[in-house]
Amino acid sequence: MSSVKHERSTSTATLNQEEVVTEKSWNVVVWDDPVTPMPVVALIFRKIFGYSNNKATQLMMTVHHQGRAIVWSGVRDRAEGYCVKLQANGLLSTVEQDS
Repeated sequence: MSSVKHERSTSTATLNQEEVVTEKSWNVVVWDDPVTPMPVVALIFRKIFGYSNNKATQLMMTVHHQGRAIVWSGVRDRAEGYCVKLQANGLLSTVEQDS
């Protein structure tokens, strides 16, 4: 008779928590220009973003006094789409990643 030794394997599984990496937001920036009248800028903000008159006017005044304003933040694809719409309406706009 042969003697067979059975070893029982014990292994411990470790579960690693997945790191949740959140992508930084993308900002749509509108820059001041000497051509577009201020009421038109506010109108474009209302039209594109659906902002209230007060919010659109506040953003327009920020652009006027500070030279630029972040008018929307979120995912890159939507930010780029909004930027194109703003440019199509004659506004100087860019997209930048939030710092």
